[in-house]
Amino acid sequence: MPKAFVNEIELFYEVHGQGEPLLLVMGINAQLIHWPPEFIAMLVDAGFQVITFDNRDVGLSTDFGDLRAPTTRTLISRRLLGLAVSTPYSLTDMANDGFALLTELGIESAHILGASMGGMIAQQMAITAPERVRSLTSLMSHTGQRRYFVGKPHAVQALMGPSPTTPEEAGERVLKLMHIIGSPQWMRPDEHYRLLGATAHERGSSPAGFKRQLAAIMASPCRDAALSDLGMPVLVIHGTDDPLILPSGGRHTASVVPDAKLLMIEGMGHDLPVAKLPEMVQAIKALAGL
Repeated sequence: MPKAFVNEIELFYEVHGQGEPLLLVMGINAQLIHWPPEFIAMLVDAGFQVITFDNRDVGLSTDFGDLRAPTTRTLISRRLLGLAVSTPYSLTDMANDGFALLTELGIESAHILGASMGGMIAQQMAITAPERVRSLTSLMSHTGQRRYFVGKPHAVQALMGPSPTTPEEAGERVLKLMHIIGSPQWMRPDEHYRLLGATAHERGSSPAGFKRQLAAIMASPCRDAALSDLGMPVLVIHGTDDPLILPSGGRHTASVVPDAKLLMIEGMGHDLPVAKLPEMVQAIKALAGL
């Protein structure tokens, strides 16, 4: 199994194709298997070498075990008050994981694309070491501005629901979640979500890891000011029907980055529907100048 030993942890990764290096950064509690295979194939065909990996605390990468994160109530209350909070690690640490993986692979700079929490990590990568980021694509994400943290209550509740204890429970949970946050008119067959959830559970899904990743999101400062200084090409993609990170979060992200391109996908929720992948890939390819 390909693993990189970086930042005193192990990161499981996969490399697809050859061409311009493109690092894909996944969202909270999600693994590299959550990238649609059609998306990876289209990106490879577009001229990219696609690198996917499991973030720390999920999948086959290092699990931080029993290291405790602050409670959600503490995180929310301190965030609303603008107070600092100590967490096991930060989005900056996760951004440095991405750079360390690229270094391990002998890649000095790459295009970076992140989805949801991954978009936040990708933004932080562009802020931390802009010379290593050829282009930035922020997908269904936000800048950490407090007003964009809270999605629709039913979507947030579905994400924060009880953790499954068996592959079967995990499959049913993913099915229910995707019917709440996904794109209604482009849903995959129910069995796809059941299999994806069960497979992710068996690969390595950690309730404590979810809490630590959530803490990293909640404790990170707003990136508006730093993003306003970016100079690389930036693309923001967001669905008009996203109930988890509202469309206003994507529009705001594009508004603070100089010359950022904004692609709003009509009818898309908090997922990557196959029907809309060609439109996204074309925009990502154009951003990279391919």
